[in-house]
Amino acid sequence: MPRLASRISRISPFYAMEVVKQAAQLQAAGRDIIHMSIGEPDFTAIPAVVDALDAAARSGRSQYTEALGIPALREAIAGFYATRFCAQVDPSRVIVTAGASGALMLACAALIEPGQEVLMPDPTYPANRHIVTAAGGTPRLIPSGPADRFQLSADHVRQHWTPSTAGVIVASPSNPTGTSVAPDVLAEIAAEVRARDGFTLVDEIYLGLSYDGDRRSAAVLGDDVILVNSFSKYFHMTGWRLGWLVVPPDLVPAFEKLAQNVVICPSALSQHAALACFTPESLDIFETRRGAFQQRRDFLLPAFERLGLSVPVRPDGAFYIYSDVSAHASDSFDFATRLLNEAGVCAVPGLDFGDADAHRYLRFSYATELSRLEEAMARIGDFLGKA
Repeated sequence: MPRLASRISRISPFYAMEVVKQAAQLQAAGRDIIHMSIGEPDFTAIPAVVDALDAAARSGRSQYTEALGIPALREAIAGFYATRFCAQVDPSRVIVTAGASGALMLACAALIEPGQEVLMPDPTYPANRHIVTAAGGTPRLIPSGPADRFQLSADHVRQHWTPSTAGVIVASPSNPTGTSVAPDVLAEIAAEVRARDGFTLVDEIYLGLSYDGDRRSAAVLGDDVILVNSFSKYFHMTGWRLGWLVVPPDLVPAFEKLAQNVVICPSALSQHAALACFTPESLDIFETRRGAFQQRRDFLLPAFERLGLSVPVRPDGAFYIYSDVSAHASDSFDFATRLLNEAGVCAVPGLDFGDADAHRYLRFSYATELSRLEEAMARIGDFLGKA
Protein backbone atom coordinates (compact mmCIF):
# COMPACT_ATOMS: atom_id res chain seq x y z
CA MET A 1 0.00 0.00 0.00
CA PRO A 2 1.20 3.58 -0.63
CA ARG A 3 2.54 5.36 2.44
CA LEU A 4 0.24 8.06 3.79
CA ALA A 5 1.54 11.56 4.47
CA SER A 6 2.41 12.13 8.13
CA ARG A 7 -0.13 14.96 8.35
CA ILE A 8 -2.94 12.38 8.26
CA SER A 9 -1.93 11.16 11.72
CA ARG A 10 -2.31 14.70 13.04
CA ILE A 11 -5.97 14.91 11.98
CA SER A 12 -8.26 13.58 14.70
CA PRO A 13 -11.37 11.48 14.09
CA PHE A 14 -14.66 13.38 14.07
CA TYR A 15 -16.19 12.03 17.28
CA ALA A 16 -19.54 13.66 16.54
CA MET A 17 -19.88 11.27 13.63
CA GLU A 18 -19.49 8.32 15.98
CA VAL A 19 -22.41 9.54 18.09
CA VAL A 20 -24.48 10.20 14.96
CA LYS A 21 -23.61 6.71 13.69
CA GLN A 22 -24.93 5.24 16.93
CA ALA A 23 -28.08 7.35 16.56
CA ALA A 24 -28.60 6.03 13.02
CA GLN A 25 -28.30 2.46 14.27
CA LEU A 26 -30.89 3.12 16.97
CA GLN A 27 -33.22 4.69 14.42
CA ALA A 28 -32.81 1.71 12.11
CA ALA A 29 -33.89 -0.46 15.03
CA GLY A 30 -37.06 1.59 15.43
CA ARG A 31 -36.06 4.12 18.13
CA ASP A 32 -37.27 7.72 17.85
CA ILE A 33 -34.16 9.92 18.10
CA ILE A 34 -34.23 13.70 18.46
CA HIS A 35 -31.15 15.15 16.77
CA MET A 36 -29.49 18.05 18.56
CA SER A 37 -26.17 17.12 17.02
CA ILE A 38 -25.22 18.03 13.46
CA GLY A 39 -24.95 21.70 12.52
CA GLU A 40 -27.23 21.67 9.51
CA PRO A 41 -30.35 23.85 9.27
CA ASP A 42 -33.62 21.95 9.09
CA PHE A 43 -34.69 24.60 6.56
CA THR A 44 -33.62 23.96 2.96
CA ALA A 45 -33.15 26.15 -0.11
CA ILE A 46 -36.06 28.51 -0.72
CA PRO A 47 -38.31 28.02 -3.80
CA ALA A 48 -36.81 30.99 -5.65
CA VAL A 49 -33.36 29.41 -5.48
CA VAL A 50 -34.65 26.03 -6.63
CA ASP A 51 -36.46 27.71 -9.52
CA ALA A 52 -33.31 29.62 -10.46
CA LEU A 53 -31.34 26.35 -10.44
CA ASP A 54 -33.89 24.74 -12.74
CA ALA A 55 -33.81 27.70 -15.11
CA ALA A 56 -29.99 27.72 -15.18
CA ALA A 57 -29.84 24.00 -15.88
CA ARG A 58 -32.44 24.16 -18.64
CA SER A 59 -30.65 27.06 -20.31
CA GLY A 60 -27.31 25.24 -20.27
CA ARG A 61 -25.53 27.51 -17.80
CA SER A 62 -23.51 24.61 -16.41
CA GLN A 63 -20.13 25.22 -18.02
CA TYR A 64 -17.01 26.48 -16.28
CA THR A 65 -17.20 29.98 -14.85
CA GLU A 66 -14.43 32.38 -13.95
CA ALA A 67 -12.24 30.95 -11.19
CA LEU A 68 -13.24 33.83 -8.89
CA GLY A 69 -16.95 33.31 -9.54
CA ILE A 70 -19.48 34.89 -11.86
CA PRO A 71 -19.34 38.71 -11.69
CA ALA A 72 -23.04 39.10 -10.92
CA LEU A 73 -22.75 36.93 -7.81
CA ARG A 74 -19.60 38.70 -6.59
CA GLU A 75 -21.45 42.00 -6.96
CA ALA A 76 -24.51 40.63 -5.14
CA ILE A 77 -22.37 39.45 -2.23
CA ALA A 78 -20.66 42.84 -2.00
CA GLY A 79 -24.08 44.51 -2.03
CA PHE A 80 -25.19 42.21 0.81
CA TYR A 81 -22.38 43.54 2.99
CA ALA A 82 -23.51 47.11 2.29
CA THR A 83 -27.22 46.61 2.93
CA ARG A 84 -27.08 44.08 5.77
CA PHE A 85 -23.82 44.80 7.59
CA CYS A 86 -23.12 48.48 6.71
CA ALA A 87 -19.73 47.48 5.35
CA GLN A 88 -18.27 48.58 2.03
CA VAL A 89 -16.66 45.70 0.13
CA ASP A 90 -15.42 46.08 -3.42
CA PRO A 91 -16.75 43.19 -5.57
CA SER A 92 -13.22 42.68 -6.91
CA ARG A 93 -12.23 41.43 -3.43
CA VAL A 94 -14.94 38.74 -3.37
CA ILE A 95 -13.89 35.23 -4.37
CA VAL A 96 -16.66 32.65 -4.74
CA THR A 97 -15.58 29.23 -3.48
CA ALA A 98 -16.70 25.62 -3.15
CA GLY A 99 -18.18 26.15 0.30
CA ALA A 100 -16.62 27.77 3.34
CA SER A 101 -14.30 24.77 3.65
CA GLY A 102 -13.06 25.44 0.13
CA ALA A 103 -12.56 29.08 1.06
CA LEU A 104 -10.51 28.18 4.12
CA MET A 105 -8.44 25.68 2.14
CA LEU A 106 -7.58 28.34 -0.45
CA ALA A 107 -6.69 30.84 2.26
CA CYS A 108 -4.48 28.41 4.17
CA ALA A 109 -2.71 27.25 1.01
CA ALA A 110 -2.02 30.87 0.08
CA LEU A 111 -0.95 32.17 3.49
CA ILE A 112 0.73 29.42 5.53
CA GLU A 113 4.26 28.12 5.05
CA PRO A 114 4.96 24.52 6.16
CA GLY A 115 5.40 24.40 9.93
CA GLN A 116 4.00 27.83 10.66
CA GLU A 117 1.55 28.16 13.53
CA VAL A 118 -1.95 29.60 13.44
CA LEU A 119 -3.54 30.75 16.69
CA MET A 120 -7.10 29.61 17.29
CA PRO A 121 -9.35 29.46 20.36
CA ASP A 122 -9.97 26.23 22.22
CA PRO A 123 -12.82 25.28 21.72
CA THR A 124 -13.03 25.67 17.95
CA TYR A 125 -14.67 23.96 14.98
CA PRO A 126 -12.46 20.91 14.25
CA ALA A 127 -12.43 21.25 10.45
CA ASN A 128 -10.87 24.71 10.75
CA ARG A 129 -7.82 23.42 12.59
CA HIS A 130 -7.57 20.29 10.43
CA ILE A 131 -7.57 22.37 7.25
CA VAL A 132 -4.61 24.28 8.69
CA THR A 133 -2.89 20.94 9.25
CA ALA A 134 -3.72 19.75 5.73
CA ALA A 135 -2.09 22.91 4.37
CA GLY A 136 1.13 22.07 6.21
CA GLY A 137 0.57 24.44 9.12
CA THR A 138 0.27 23.81 12.84
CA PRO A 139 -2.91 24.87 14.62
CA ARG A 140 -2.12 26.21 18.07
CA LEU A 141 -5.21 26.06 20.25
CA ILE A 142 -5.33 28.66 23.02
CA PRO A 143 -7.56 27.73 25.99
CA SER A 144 -10.40 30.25 25.90
CA GLY A 145 -12.97 29.75 28.63
CA PRO A 146 -16.20 31.42 29.72
CA ALA A 147 -14.36 34.55 30.89
CA ASP A 148 -13.24 35.02 27.26
CA ARG A 149 -16.64 34.05 25.83
CA PHE A 150 -14.76 30.98 24.51
CA GLN A 151 -12.97 33.31 22.06
CA LEU A 152 -9.47 34.64 21.42
CA SER A 153 -8.49 38.01 22.85
CA ALA A 154 -5.77 40.52 22.08
CA ASP A 155 -3.98 39.36 25.24
CA HIS A 156 -3.95 35.83 23.85
CA VAL A 157 -2.27 37.12 20.69
CA ARG A 158 0.34 39.05 22.66
CA GLN A 159 1.08 36.12 24.97
CA HIS A 160 1.21 33.32 22.42
CA TRP A 161 2.61 34.90 19.25
CA THR A 162 6.03 33.52 18.34
CA PRO A 163 8.39 33.90 15.37
CA SER A 164 6.67 30.79 13.94
CA THR A 165 3.18 32.31 14.04
CA ALA A 166 1.59 33.20 10.70
CA GLY A 167 -1.78 34.54 11.86
CA VAL A 168 -5.03 33.89 13.68
CA ILE A 169 -8.36 32.30 12.79
CA VAL A 170 -11.45 33.23 14.76
CA ALA A 171 -15.11 32.42 14.17
CA SER A 172 -17.79 34.93 15.09
CA PRO A 173 -20.38 33.64 15.90
CA SER A 174 -18.65 30.41 16.79
CA ASN A 175 -19.26 26.74 16.34
CA PRO A 176 -19.51 25.12 18.94
CA THR A 177 -20.38 27.89 21.38
CA GLY A 178 -22.68 30.26 19.47
CA THR A 179 -20.75 33.20 20.93
CA SER A 180 -19.42 36.20 19.02
CA VAL A 181 -16.28 38.26 19.46
CA ALA A 182 -17.22 41.76 20.59
CA PRO A 183 -16.40 44.33 17.87
CA ASP A 184 -13.89 46.19 20.04
CA VAL A 185 -12.13 42.95 20.97
CA LEU A 186 -11.98 41.89 17.33
CA ALA A 187 -10.52 45.28 16.42
CA GLU A 188 -7.83 44.85 19.10
CA ILE A 189 -6.99 41.36 17.81
CA ALA A 190 -6.65 42.64 14.25
CA ALA A 191 -4.42 45.49 15.42
CA GLU A 192 -2.10 43.12 17.32
CA VAL A 193 -1.84 40.78 14.34
CA ARG A 194 -1.33 43.68 11.94
CA ALA A 195 1.55 44.95 14.07
CA ARG A 196 3.20 41.54 13.68
CA ASP A 197 2.68 41.33 9.90
CA GLY A 198 0.38 38.34 10.25
CA PHE A 199 -3.03 37.55 8.84
CA THR A 200 -6.39 37.81 10.57
CA LEU A 201 -9.00 35.45 9.16
CA VAL A 202 -12.55 35.72 10.46
CA ASP A 203 -15.00 32.89 9.83
CA GLU A 204 -18.40 34.60 9.56
CA ILE A 205 -20.52 31.75 8.26
CA TYR A 206 -23.02 32.26 11.10
CA LEU A 207 -22.98 36.06 11.00
CA GLY A 208 -26.40 36.20 9.35
CA LEU A 209 -27.76 34.14 12.25
CA SER A 210 -27.01 36.70 14.96
CA TYR A 211 -29.74 37.55 17.46
CA ASP A 212 -28.59 40.14 19.99
CA GLY A 213 -27.58 43.64 18.91
CA ASP A 214 -26.20 44.71 15.56
CA ARG A 215 -24.86 42.18 13.09
CA ARG A 216 -21.47 43.67 12.31
CA SER A 217 -18.99 42.17 9.89
CA ALA A 218 -15.25 42.25 10.44
CA ALA A 219 -15.11 43.87 6.99
CA VAL A 220 -15.32 47.21 8.79
CA LEU A 221 -11.88 46.57 10.36
CA GLY A 222 -9.98 47.19 7.12
CA ASP A 223 -9.13 45.70 3.75
CA ASP A 224 -6.40 43.49 5.23
CA VAL A 225 -8.82 41.32 7.25
CA ILE A 226 -9.75 38.12 5.40
CA LEU A 227 -13.36 36.93 5.67
CA VAL A 228 -14.88 33.50 5.09
CA ASN A 229 -18.61 33.06 4.58
CA SER A 230 -21.01 30.54 3.11
CA PHE A 231 -24.44 29.95 1.62
CA SER A 232 -24.88 26.95 3.93
CA LYS A 233 -26.21 28.43 7.16
CA TYR A 234 -28.13 31.70 6.75
CA PHE A 235 -29.16 30.79 3.19
CA HIS A 236 -29.81 27.08 4.06
CA MET A 237 -27.92 25.66 1.06
CA THR A 238 -25.61 23.15 2.79
CA GLY A 239 -25.30 20.58 0.01
CA TRP A 240 -24.91 23.17 -2.72
CA ARG A 241 -21.27 23.68 -1.66
CA LEU A 242 -20.99 27.39 -2.21
CA GLY A 243 -19.18 29.99 -0.14
CA TRP A 244 -16.92 32.98 -0.52
CA LEU A 245 -13.83 34.82 0.63
CA VAL A 246 -13.18 38.53 0.96
CA VAL A 247 -9.44 39.13 0.61
CA PRO A 248 -7.09 42.14 0.52
CA PRO A 249 -6.97 43.73 -2.95
CA ASP A 250 -3.28 42.96 -3.46
CA LEU A 251 -3.83 39.26 -2.77
CA VAL A 252 -6.60 38.71 -5.32
CA PRO A 253 -4.22 37.73 -8.19
CA ALA A 254 -2.49 35.12 -6.02
CA PHE A 255 -5.80 33.65 -4.89
CA GLU A 256 -7.03 33.64 -8.47
CA LYS A 257 -3.94 31.76 -9.67
CA LEU A 258 -4.39 29.20 -6.91
CA ALA A 259 -8.12 28.80 -7.58
CA GLN A 260 -7.53 28.37 -11.32
CA ASN A 261 -5.12 25.52 -10.71
CA VAL A 262 -6.65 23.79 -7.69
CA VAL A 263 -10.40 24.25 -8.06
CA ILE A 264 -10.99 25.63 -11.59
CA CYS A 265 -14.30 27.13 -10.45
CA PRO A 266 -17.15 26.63 -7.98
CA SER A 267 -20.33 24.89 -9.17
CA ALA A 268 -21.73 26.95 -12.02
CA LEU A 269 -25.34 25.94 -11.37
CA SER A 270 -25.09 26.71 -7.66
CA GLN A 271 -23.70 30.15 -8.46
CA HIS A 272 -26.50 31.04 -10.85
CA ALA A 273 -29.09 29.74 -8.40
CA ALA A 274 -27.58 31.69 -5.49
CA LEU A 275 -28.29 34.98 -7.22
CA ALA A 276 -31.92 34.45 -6.19
CA CYS A 277 -30.91 34.71 -2.52
CA PHE A 278 -30.49 38.47 -2.68
CA THR A 279 -33.91 39.73 -3.77
CA PRO A 280 -35.95 41.58 -1.11
CA GLU A 281 -38.51 38.77 -1.14
CA SER A 282 -35.87 36.11 -0.53
CA LEU A 283 -34.18 38.10 2.22
CA ASP A 284 -37.54 38.47 3.97
CA ILE A 285 -37.83 34.67 4.08
CA PHE A 286 -34.33 34.29 5.50
CA GLU A 287 -35.08 36.86 8.17
CA THR A 288 -38.26 35.02 9.14
CA ARG A 289 -36.26 31.83 9.46
CA ARG A 290 -33.65 33.65 11.54
CA GLY A 291 -36.49 34.62 13.85
CA ALA A 292 -37.46 30.95 14.16
CA PHE A 293 -33.93 30.05 15.25
CA GLN A 294 -33.98 32.85 17.81
CA GLN A 295 -37.32 31.60 19.14
CA ARG A 296 -35.78 28.16 19.64
CA ARG A 297 -32.78 29.58 21.46
CA ASP A 298 -35.01 31.69 23.70
CA PHE A 299 -37.05 28.59 24.58
CA LEU A 300 -34.02 26.41 25.28
CA LEU A 301 -31.94 28.69 27.49
CA PRO A 302 -34.44 28.86 30.39
CA ALA A 303 -35.23 25.17 29.86
CA PHE A 304 -31.56 24.32 30.30
CA GLU A 305 -31.46 26.44 33.46
CA ARG A 306 -34.46 24.61 34.92
CA LEU A 307 -32.81 21.26 34.17
CA GLY A 308 -29.55 22.26 35.82
CA LEU A 309 -27.61 22.17 32.55
CA SER A 310 -25.20 25.07 32.91
CA VAL A 311 -24.72 27.47 29.98
CA PRO A 312 -21.71 29.56 31.07
CA VAL A 313 -21.98 32.06 28.21
CA ARG A 314 -25.23 33.08 26.54
CA PRO A 315 -25.01 32.25 22.82
CA ASP A 316 -25.83 35.23 20.63
CA GLY A 317 -25.67 33.57 17.22
CA ALA A 318 -25.52 30.36 15.16
CA PHE A 319 -27.74 27.54 16.45
CA TYR A 320 -25.68 26.00 19.23
CA ILE A 321 -25.70 25.89 23.01
CA TYR A 322 -22.45 24.86 24.71
CA SER A 323 -23.44 23.35 28.03
CA ASP A 324 -21.28 22.41 30.99
CA VAL A 325 -22.58 18.99 32.10
CA SER A 326 -19.90 18.36 34.73
CA ALA A 327 -22.52 18.53 37.49
CA HIS A 328 -24.01 15.36 36.03
CA ALA A 329 -21.01 13.45 34.65
CA SER A 330 -17.23 13.50 34.67
CA ASP A 331 -16.97 12.64 30.96
CA SER A 332 -19.11 14.38 28.34
CA PHE A 333 -18.61 11.60 25.77
CA ASP A 334 -20.01 9.07 28.22
CA PHE A 335 -22.82 11.48 29.08
CA ALA A 336 -23.65 11.95 25.38
CA THR A 337 -23.73 8.17 24.86
CA ARG A 338 -26.05 7.67 27.82
CA LEU A 339 -28.26 10.56 26.77
CA LEU A 340 -28.60 9.02 23.33
CA ASN A 341 -29.29 5.46 24.48
CA GLU A 342 -31.47 6.23 27.49
CA ALA A 343 -33.30 9.39 26.40
CA GLY A 344 -33.12 9.23 22.61
CA VAL A 345 -31.52 12.69 22.38
CA CYS A 346 -28.37 13.07 20.28
CA ALA A 347 -25.85 15.78 21.24
CA VAL A 348 -22.11 16.21 20.55
CA PRO A 349 -19.38 15.86 23.20
CA GLY A 350 -16.78 18.60 23.58
CA LEU A 351 -13.99 16.21 22.63
CA ASP A 352 -14.28 17.29 18.99
CA PHE A 353 -13.66 20.95 19.68
CA GLY A 354 -10.34 20.98 21.52
CA ASP A 355 -8.54 19.86 24.66
CA ALA A 356 -9.34 22.53 27.25
CA ASP A 357 -12.08 21.19 29.54
CA ALA A 358 -13.51 19.18 26.64
CA HIS A 359 -14.75 16.53 29.08
CA ARG A 360 -17.07 19.11 30.67
CA TYR A 361 -19.07 20.24 27.66
CA LEU A 362 -21.76 19.09 25.28
CA ARG A 363 -22.79 21.00 22.17
CA PHE A 364 -26.54 21.03 21.56
CA SER A 365 -27.77 22.13 18.13
CA TYR A 366 -31.22 23.67 17.83
CA ALA A 367 -31.42 23.26 14.07
CA THR A 368 -34.63 21.26 14.46
CA GLU A 369 -38.25 22.31 14.85
CA LEU A 370 -39.51 23.72 18.14
CA SER A 371 -41.94 20.89 18.91
CA ARG A 372 -39.08 18.38 18.77
CA LEU A 373 -36.97 20.57 21.02
CA GLU A 374 -39.81 20.70 23.53
CA GLU A 375 -39.94 16.90 23.49
CA ALA A 376 -36.14 16.75 23.87
CA MET A 377 -36.28 18.89 27.02
CA ALA A 378 -38.96 16.61 28.49
CA ARG A 379 -36.83 13.56 27.74
CA ILE A 380 -33.71 15.13 29.24
CA GLY A 381 -35.71 16.09 32.31
CA ASP A 382 -36.76 12.48 32.76
CA PHE A 383 -33.20 11.34 32.14
CA LEU A 384 -31.87 13.66 34.84
CA GLY A 385 -34.68 12.79 37.23
CA LYS A 386 -35.88 16.40 37.35
CA ALA A 387 -39.05 16.22 35.30
